Amino acid sequence: MQVLKSFPLHPTLYADDVAQIITPTIERYGSREWQLIVQTNELHGHLGIYSTIGAKMGLYARELLPSHHLHVTSYAGEQPPLSCMNDGLQVSTASTLGHGLITINKATPRPEARFETEGTAISLRLKDRYAQQIADDIAKGVALYGTHSPAYWEYVRTLALRYWQEMDRREIFETVSD
Repeated sequence: MQVLKSFPLHPTLYADDVAQIITPTIERYGSREWQLIVQTNELHGHLGIYSTIGAKMGLYARELLPSHHLHVTSYAGEQPPLSCMNDGLQVSTASTLGHGLITINKATPRPEARFETEGTAISLRLKDRYAQQIADDIAKGVALYGTHSPAYWEYVRTLALRYWQEMDRREIFETVSD
């Protein structure tokens, strides 16, 4: 913790829909994932699907490659909604644009990132079935509510909360070879 002595976990400090999931989510995934996803979505400006996926991916990469400094190459591109994953990657790895430790590869955007440290590297990609589920759910929201309407953003929030609770970082990613 750089500013806070401890991370706030009391349910009264959270929006009602988020407060409802604190205990079961922390019990399932741990307080570190909780903290990183909360911080990611505060930075991101809304509770988002790919920002949450990025936080889960970055935390998983840090578990696989425990190091203070990870160099990250994100293949999520620069166009939302997929590029929102970059915010989660930055928060969860501390490999920020300001530190010069993250690169955004713009060619063929996909939910994948490469993590490098001290001569070791790993690439993680969201498994196809999860990527397809997210794409289908987003397409459904666009069809129902259009883009950027209040109803659309509420729909995205509901999905992000569901994915946060249901998608286990140890199961939703696959290692890909270079």
